[in-house]
Amino acid sequence: MSKELEAGPFFHGTKAELVPGDFLSAGYPSNYRPEVIMNHIYFTALPDGAGLAAQIAAIDGTAHVYEVEPTGEFEDDPNVTDKKFPGNPTRSYRSASPLKVVREVHDWKRISEAELQGWRDRINAISSSSGGEIIN
Repeated sequence: MSKELEAGPFFHGTKAELVPGDFLSAGYPSNYRPEVIMNHIYFTALPDGAGLAAQIAAIDGTAHVYEVEPTGEFEDDPNVTDKKFPGNPTRSYRSASPLKVVREVHDWKRISEAELQGWRDRINAISSSSGGEIIN
């Protein structure tokens, strides 16, 4: 299941304030659909992608990007892989095992307020449509 060709580094975006050595794990509400409890923790090999995820999260707080290490096997994120994009160009993954925080990353591209609102509008539209289910 783990990607032999993808060795990292990996990144996770969140509004939680974490320190090196902390663990991120499944079993918490989705950043985008808080009524959904997630069975996996999501991450990417792209720091800007993690930053985007942190910025568009539906909770209050400051967006943070952390370099993380998977502690177990992982797979392509089925919410974007082949469903929305052929292959895995977003280099997005998920794991049922925790991610260990290595360090906070500060060098990632932040989007404008207008872009942020556009992303939130798209997420709301997808969430309210019949095809907007999270593959959990």
